[in-house]
Amino acid sequence: MPWPIPALLAWALAWAVFFGLRAWGLPMLLSLPLATLTGLLCALPAASRWRQVFIAGGFPLSAMLLVGPAGLPAATWLLPLGLLLLLYPLGAWRDAPLFPTPPGALAGLAAAVPLPPGAVVLEAGCGLGHGLRALREQYPQARLQGLEFSRPLALACRWRCRFASVRRGSLWDADWSPFRMVYLFQRPESMARAGAKAAAELRAGAWLVSLEFPVPGWQPQARLEPVPGKPVWAYAMPPQALRR
Repeated sequence: MPWPIPALLAWALAWAVFFGLRAWGLPMLLSLPLATLTGLLCALPAASRWRQVFIAGGFPLSAMLLVGPAGLPAATWLLPLGLLLLLYPLGAWRDAPLFPTPPGALAGLAAAVPLPPGAVVLEAGCGLGHGLRALREQYPQARLQGLEFSRPLALACRWRCRFASVRRGSLWDADWSPFRMVYLFQRPESMARAGAKAAAELRAGAWLVSLEFPVPGWQPQARLEPVPGKPVWAYAMPPQALRR
C-alpha cells in the first residue's frame, strides 16, 4: 500500500482497540498501554526505521493530546516527554535518531578499504555502539572512538564498548582531521553536510564511510551491500565528483 496508508490504518486500529477496551470497562491505565502495543506491533513490518517510528508514535502522541486531559492528569504525560528530551536533547533532533548498525552490515569493508594497524577510526553518532562493534570485527587493530550527543546513550555505549574511547559531543562540532576513517549512519538530509565536513577536515587518504545513504554528487571508491537494502558507501579523500 502507498505511504502513508499503512500508518493511517495502524493508527485507526490502535484507536479502535482503545475504544473497544474502554467499552468493555477496562481502566485507562490498561487501555492506553494495550492500544500503544497495537501500534508497535503494526510498526514492525514497516520498510524503514523512520516509518516504524511514525506508525508506532501516532497513537500515543494523539492520545496525549485527546485523552490525557480527560482521562489522566496532564502531568502524567510530562514523564515520557522528559525521558525523550533526556535521551534526545533538542540539539540532536536534526540528526538521525537511534538507528543501530545491523549485524553484518559492514562485512567485507576491511577488504575493500584496508587500514594500517593502529589507525584511528571514529563512529560519528555512535548511539549504543552497534557500529563500533561492527567496526571492531573489521578492524581489530584499529583505535576506535565513538562520539554521541545524547548523554545517556554515550554512557550506555561506553559501558557496552569498553574496547573503544567513547565521549559525549556533537559530531558536527568535533574535529575530524585526526581520523583515518569516519563512519556514520545518518539521515539522507544530512549527508550533504557530512560530506562538506569530511572534505574540509579529513586528510588526503582518509575515508568517509556511510551506511545506507550516499553523499550527493560524490563518486564512491567502494560500494558494498552485505545486508540487502543497507548499502555501504566508502569515499576516499579528497572526494571525486560523480561521473555522469
